[in-house]
Amino acid sequence: MQPLGLTILKNAAAQEGGRIRTNVLSFEELKARLNWKWLWTHLGCYDEVCLRTARLDALSHPFLTAVLLRLLSLRACAFEDVRGNRQAITLRLLGGFGWQYITDILRRPCVLRRIRRDVACLQLPPQTAIPSPDWSASPVYLRTELEFGHAAGGFVAHIAGVLNQLDRFVGKPIFLTTDPIPTVRSDIESFQLMPPQTFRDFAEVWRLAFNTQIEQQARVILAHKRLAFLYQRYSLNTYAGVRLARHYKIPFILEYNGSEVWITQHWVKPLRYKALSEQVEAAILNAADLIVVVSQVLQDELVSRGIERAKVVVIPNGVDTEQYSPQVDGAAIRQQYRLEGKTSVGFIGTFGRWHGAEVLVEAFGRLVRDCPAYGDYVRLFLVGDGKMMAQVKQLITTWGLEDVCILTGLVPQAVAPSYLATCDIYVAPHVPNPDGSPFFGSPTKVFEYMAMGKGIVASQLGQIGDVLEHDRTAWFVPPGDCDGLKDGLKVLIDDPQRRDRLGQAARQEVMAKYTWVAHTRQIIEKLKERCG
Repeated sequence: MQPLGLTILKNAAAQEGGRIRTNVLSFEELKARLNWKWLWTHLGCYDEVCLRTARLDALSHPFLTAVLLRLLSLRACAFEDVRGNRQAITLRLLGGFGWQYITDILRRPCVLRRIRRDVACLQLPPQTAIPSPDWSASPVYLRTELEFGHAAGGFVAHIAGVLNQLDRFVGKPIFLTTDPIPTVRSDIESFQLMPPQTFRDFAEVWRLAFNTQIEQQARVILAHKRLAFLYQRYSLNTYAGVRLARHYKIPFILEYNGSEVWITQHWVKPLRYKALSEQVEAAILNAADLIVVVSQVLQDELVSRGIERAKVVVIPNGVDTEQYSPQVDGAAIRQQYRLEGKTSVGFIGTFGRWHGAEVLVEAFGRLVRDCPAYGDYVRLFLVGDGKMMAQVKQLITTWGLEDVCILTGLVPQAVAPSYLATCDIYVAPHVPNPDGSPFFGSPTKVFEYMAMGKGIVASQLGQIGDVLEHDRTAWFVPPGDCDGLKDGLKVLIDDPQRRDRLGQAARQEVMAKYTWVAHTRQIIEKLKERCG
């Protein structure tokens, strides 16, 4: 009998260059399947199990994950990362993880008490007014998310978009980050922040405990440097940026893309320490000298929470109109996926719960059912990967779309324009928030679509409905409505002249209003205004 193996990908980026064994599952697919019945039927049935991840030293839930892999294979199991490191899951390793797990449980109350004291201190008002920056000094960009190996996505575009433009208006930036962002300019000074090895099996406490290490590492890196201001991309339970800005007596800018407490509660899982996370979020919002949000909905939300409107600036996301343009050559990708002579309907994203990729597949299935001739020359081209991919694949199977739907997997941000260039129509099928609250996003894919200069079918939802205009720069459909999206796709598939007209108008609109240069300029202008 041929040995049966299982490779589990902790994130899509980890697949690059990997050794593919008999069966390959993404970590999200494993979580979707995992229940007692599945575990019982797969107990010890694999000769080898391997989980591939971005970094072994930053693997979350190592003890519980190691136990799961050990249950799936009583023979050989291991962790691997994209750097080629391999760690066999032996009884000794399990014992070490287990001891750390017990130690963390015992230490957790003490750590949480210290963190609560830190947060209480943050709630005190600063001693002085907003300091005026030295505009020739270096701004510090702080990115603290404990997620690794992501080579693409809206957040990658946003980070690089701001960082790459900052020195047009201030000194050369310094980038402090938990993970490299591949599209950040190579001449920007970048330093990697190392997360703690403790509390990795307790995600919320891990993030909270990380604040101390962020502050310690940053002080070493920033010693003897002239600093203009500190710009932090907000992430759950991270308050180190406020403490650093106060230590160096420089302005603190917070980029707020939505309540991480709300996002985690509704799109990930309920928080155990929700009250503490809410205190952290409130403290850094109140402490910020300037808050950058991407939509009017977010500004209104902050004002309703008692934040001064004057310190919240609304700046939608943007795009680099040189990287994303109608001149990008997609011929090689089109040939690779056999799209010559086909009408390609494209979507790019990280398949989040708000992206609506599953709605798009459902709508496309209904479209091919109602118009069978489309099966000969129309293709659905899905670029990316993420949490909803398991459901997307299930819908592709349910509708029998295997021959007309292409899944590329995650592609690096730098080559995303060439993948978009293969498409004739772009789709932004975003769905409403599950609790009925206003959609607060500013999807970067919408601006990238606009810059490519081709027809767009988009949900008329939140800021998307403000940035685009029906039958001038896009074709609007009701959000979350499969039949409405099906009809919208049909309009642009059948009318090449209309999609060309929409695409040209969208390109002109994005170049006039929504570039990363304009986005960053507005941040600096608002900070100057705040500093008097």
